[in-house]
Amino acid sequence: MIEQLIGAAREGVEERRGRIPQADLESHLSARGDDRPFREALVRPGLSLIAEFKRRSPSAGEISATATVDGQVEAYERGGAAALSVLTDERHFGGSLEDLRDARAACDLPILRKDFIVDPYQLYEAAVNGADAVLLIVRALDEGGLRSLYEEARGLDLDCLVEVHDAGELERALELDADVIGVNNRNLDAGTVDLATTYELMPDVPAGKTVVAESGISGRAELEELERVGVDAVLIGEALMSAADPEAKTRELAESHEGTREHGLP
Repeated sequence: MIEQLIGAAREGVEERRGRIPQADLESHLSARGDDRPFREALVRPGLSLIAEFKRRSPSAGEISATATVDGQVEAYERGGAAALSVLTDERHFGGSLEDLRDARAACDLPILRKDFIVDPYQLYEAAVNGADAVLLIVRALDEGGLRSLYEEARGLDLDCLVEVHDAGELERALELDADVIGVNNRNLDAGTVDLATTYELMPDVPAGKTVVAESGISGRAELEELERVGVDAVLIGEALMSAADPEAKTRELAESHEGTREHGLP
């Protein structure tokens, strides 16, 4: 599955680059809006919630065909979300760069562009369309590509959520000296989800890193246990997108009882 997603991402880049050259994107960088630091939003006291907007996914199928970007993200902001994640892959997730722009206009939260980032062109797209951060999936990139995209993103003042699934990928993220590490509980090859992934990797994450748990999280009991082991933030999509009252569901999941700020630090 992941190879198909990567291939589709590369095809999408070439199609869009044919319509809008990278030089055109670069010419719009100076018009970017206010600065909304993504990492800073995740290290406030307690467990921070990154609330995700996505219409569908390869694993879940159709989640919410009727949800609007502005209505959903406004509900997330009122409910206490610390940041947003917006899917921009159209073929597999029903997203678009327009969703990113709409989310930016509808709220004051920092926004992660969640996509399979495989080319620097996507970083410029993210920057000019309202993203404050991008997702870099270690599994999807070779060593040189990962480092190059990370450094270029930081040069564009984009934070990076560097996603890992196993010990080898975590080691690569740490060699990169990534500040924000996402632990995806979903195996991108098999599609299975296991929260034990986060618990197994947490002892190997050095103090001072910001850790985000992703996938398979939907209730308070899971959140409290993740917070107890030192996770700083959680990224939740399906449970929020499928909720009858997304504001109430966001408030329920955004509640926090601990006072940790960064992984391993008081």
